[in-house]
Amino acid sequence: MEDRPLIYKYLRHDKKFPHVWCPGCGIGILLGSLIRAIDHLGFSKDEIVLVSGIGCSGRLPVYVDFNTLHTTHGRALTFATGIKLAKPELKVIVIMGDGDATAIGGNHFIHAARRNLELTAIIVNNNIYGMTGGQYSPTTPYGQRATTAIYGSVENSFNIAQLAACAGAVFAARGTVYHVRQLDQLIEKALLKKGFGVVEVISQCHTHFGRLNKMGNHIEMMKWQRDNAVPVEKAKKMTPQEMEGKFEIGILVDREAPSYIEEYQKVRQKAKEAAAYQLTAKVEKEEKEESDRREISDRI
Repeated sequence: MEDRPLIYKYLRHDKKFPHVWCPGCGIGILLGSLIRAIDHLGFSKDEIVLVSGIGCSGRLPVYVDFNTLHTTHGRALTFATGIKLAKPELKVIVIMGDGDATAIGGNHFIHAARRNLELTAIIVNNNIYGMTGGQYSPTTPYGQRATTAIYGSVENSFNIAQLAACAGAVFAARGTVYHVRQLDQLIEKALLKKGFGVVEVISQCHTHFGRLNKMGNHIEMMKWQRDNAVPVEKAKKMTPQEMEGKFEIGILVDREAPSYIEEYQKVRQKAKEAAAYQLTAKVEKEEKEESDRREISDRI
């Protein structure tokens, strides 16, 4: 490993900074966790592909010195799928926001989990569309305000990690940008998982969500994460009333299942064997026809 600070090893520090995120945004904290996890696992920069869609988190690949792809809104997983199928040896990481992943990209998200594609999905959940002005998203809690829900949202919100687990993801976890060391570890485990791994990252958007819902500045919102996050093991022993207004952090699902890449390779092998069989049968048929023609010719 190179003996120099991570910012020089993995960030495009000489040409892409300062970044576009609001002061106090949690995405920068997530970025730190991501590069620490990659460094700790020993991946080289050439082994990593970082794909994103559109939104505040969609800018993250701009700042890292990996193979990167900044794609369209809600379609990051589709581009990532193509990369993984073409180059299965690469470690493909997909960065998305809650709106990017579960609204316009919701269909791709549940089917990536169902197929158990070998991708690592990191979803920044700040409960709102931050980049486009503070509209409510599929994770905006019921009753909370947004620029498109000035009297409070009347829709129930998605539980991203549980949605991933129910759709078939073999690894689903939730962390926060306050619990940084745990977040490092959750990302590491997701990167090592063979199959579709999801890490939901609870992050603050004090610019829109916090301001509209009177939650205070970024420090106050991080204190809220500290005070309302409950480890999975502890949450199992708590009643629904005790968990009211709180959320679980940690690993929700960690199981084994055949990955799509493995199953797809089996299909390719069967197709090759079928093609070889058909070719052999065709050659044998042609040889027999030629032999029959010669025999008839000799008789004449």
